[in-house]
Amino acid sequence: MADTNKAEETTPVTTEAVERGRRKVRQGIVVSNKMEKTVVIRIEERVQHPLYGKVVLRSKRFKAHDIIGCDEGDTVEIMETRPLSKQKRWRVTRIIEKVK
Repeated sequence: MADTNKAEETTPVTTEAVERGRRKVRQGIVVSNKMEKTVVIRIEERVQHPLYGKVVLRSKRFKAHDIIGCDEGDTVEIMETRPLSKQKRWRVTRIIEKVK
């Protein structure tokens, strides 16, 4: 009986959440909000050409889950999340700048 009480006293109790891997965060512009709870985000990246050295503008489009209510032209921040559908793997975390 004394052994079980001793084991309980030495076991530390932690209430902190377990830290998982860091999630990717990107900023982009809302291109389309025609779907329900889904927006299309365009993220532009400047890359230097490996041979010629010219700076080239590359862009990617991501579908993101939107419960905030973004409009076309808004600058938003998106965060990587679990797969929500076939193409949605991102969610809108905040609106950085509203369109005027």
